[in-house]
Amino acid sequence: MNIGIMGTGSIAVSMADTIKQMKNAECYAIASRTLEKAKKFAVEHGFKKAFGSYKELAEDKNVDLIYIATPHSEHYENAILCIENKKAVLCEKAFTINADEARKLKATAAEKGVFITEAIWTRYMPSRHIIDEILNSGIIGKADMLTANLSYVIHNKKRLISPELAGGVLLDIGIYGINFALMHFGKDIDHIDSSVCMTDTGVDGKESITIHFKSGKTAVLTHSMYSRSDRKGIIHGDKGYIVIENINNPSEINVYSTNDILLKHIDMPKQMTGYEYEVYESLECIEKGRLESNSMPLDESIFMLEIMDSIRKDWGLVYPKEK
Repeated sequence: MNIGIMGTGSIAVSMADTIKQMKNAECYAIASRTLEKAKKFAVEHGFKKAFGSYKELAEDKNVDLIYIATPHSEHYENAILCIENKKAVLCEKAFTINADEARKLKATAAEKGVFITEAIWTRYMPSRHIIDEILNSGIIGKADMLTANLSYVIHNKKRLISPELAGGVLLDIGIYGINFALMHFGKDIDHIDSSVCMTDTGVDGKESITIHFKSGKTAVLTHSMYSRSDRKGIIHGDKGYIVIENINNPSEINVYSTNDILLKHIDMPKQMTGYEYEVYESLECIEKGRLESNSMPLDESIFMLEIMDSIRKDWGLVYPKEK
């Protein structure tokens, strides 16, 4: 299938490298706000066509799937443009800047009969099911607590510190911590506590989020744009605990007893880049005429945004586009 990409940032480069390794996908077209940037990207990454506007890409009849790799603030408008031109969409996380935009996307896609899904890659990876299998095996007994952290030194990136681009760590990397908790502890939430340190530009620079589930389980999550964390996710049970190396792209899983004895070690399956799983599922859905992904249904994307909307409301963080 012919794949087009909107945007020429680093995530677009990663996706281009992924598509080139896939047998049933073609690097067909790249679009940027300037033709010069698009042409440069096309030459460097092997795309057949280059467009100086997103509209031209959306209107190309040969495009089967468009991957949206623009800043968070642009996702809604870019996705609407694709849907109106009957183009299937794989939209980078965060899906939109808030739940209201996500609901509108879902409604418009359903009306037009167009496939759309959120590209939060950990939802599509084999590691998700491997972790659940370990939990369901009973090897760590009853899981009670989950901790996860994700921090990178990214405070010098414009898209991270700009309110106009819906910056801050919550939508960029905090979404992975919340996603990790929901994937393995469910969605039956009682309440959420959080604390935040804002940047000089008015977005969240680092935060701690505690999710209390009605089952009694608790998830404690930390995210920052100022430091590099170990990125571990740990699920605690009464018979042991599971350590997941890098919740952003799990590399290995180790299971320990309550005496810290290693019970099981699992290496994750070899991957191209990790992005191939979301692309494969998107292409399969298009082939089978599905309008949503099983790994990341639209209601899940909406629910994730409702949580982040609620957290931002507690912080008083409103993006300029929302005012």
